[in-house]
Amino acid sequence: MRQPILRRTDFLWRCVAILCSLLSVAVIIAGIVVVVVYHVIHPRVPVISVVDAHLLHFNYDGAGILVTQINIVVRSQNDNMKAQAGFSNFNLELFFDGIRIAVLSTAAPYEVKKNSSVDFNYDYTSDPIPLSPEQIEYVDAYLKEDEVRFDLKGGVRARWRVGVVGSFRFLCNLNCQLRFHPANGTYISRRCSSKA
Repeated sequence: MRQPILRRTDFLWRCVAILCSLLSVAVIIAGIVVVVVYHVIHPRVPVISVVDAHLLHFNYDGAGILVTQINIVVRSQNDNMKAQAGFSNFNLELFFDGIRIAVLSTAAPYEVKKNSSVDFNYDYTSDPIPLSPEQIEYVDAYLKEDEVRFDLKGGVRARWRVGVVGSFRFLCNLNCQLRFHPANGTYISRRCSSKA
């Protein structure tokens, strides 16, 4: 009687060994497919960046009320040669001395074709911003230095689709400082691109 039990146990172990072997082969094949797809597609994370800006107006009156007008060009870039990128939840906030003065966003998701980019031109005039005496001193110092600083923070959700492989999602965060010469409104160009 014990002999059939050994044969049954032996059969179960063989089935488990075959299943593990098949699973190992499947994992190896999946790894090879991922490596081949990676080398064929050469994926690059989509990015957003500030490509140009201009400070059109920056002044405060005797009551300490600041009004500023700014133009910012933000580029959504897809450097992938074989995959189209989609962007959604685009939301950037512009701050001056910790005060949020503008929200730059897109209402709907948008697509960027393979190896292409899309520019968004934002013109914004702030509501009157009451300044504290300390902030007035900062503004005076900025005007004397001929350099005004704004912080731009936020991000966008990006994804690119690769045929049958599926889609890959990224969160692109942007956090940089925009600097301008208020005397003529020129943008002091610096690298301002998102990080995934």
